[in-house]
Amino acid sequence: MRPSLVSSFICSSAWLLLGGWQPVAAQTVTDSPQRVEHRRTDLTGAPGMEVIASTAEYKKGDSVILHTHHGVEAAYVVQGATIQVPGKDPVTMVTGTSVLNLRDAPHAGWVVVSDTPLKLFTVHIVDKGKPLYDPVPFK
Repeated sequence: MRPSLVSSFICSSAWLLLGGWQPVAAQTVTDSPQRVEHRRTDLTGAPGMEVIASTAEYKKGDSVILHTHHGVEAAYVVQGATIQVPGKDPVTMVTGTSVLNLRDAPHAGWVVVSDTPLKLFTVHIVDKGKPLYDPVPFK
């Protein structure tokens, strides 16, 4: 990521986390009920693409299905927690970690197993008019 893009992402993240947001847009059936969408806008210079900023809090027992996106998802772990993918050992998502999930790359498929909730800030840069999430069946 270019330094100016990183600075913009950090400033935008801080602004949202400090309360400079209002929830917008309805969620779809496949969307996580814990996700709160704050902003959505067209991606300048990229017709057919949009940027979506959201936060989510997942409590013990909450899960996120295995899924893909029609674009890129950038996530920042605001508050870390322990998660577990079925059949695997629990792992900790550490506070301050950033994650990039590339287009059509299956990810998530976990449940929160710690008493501490997992809090995420996400930015999706995705194809406009397509579902934000496409579920992927476990194999």
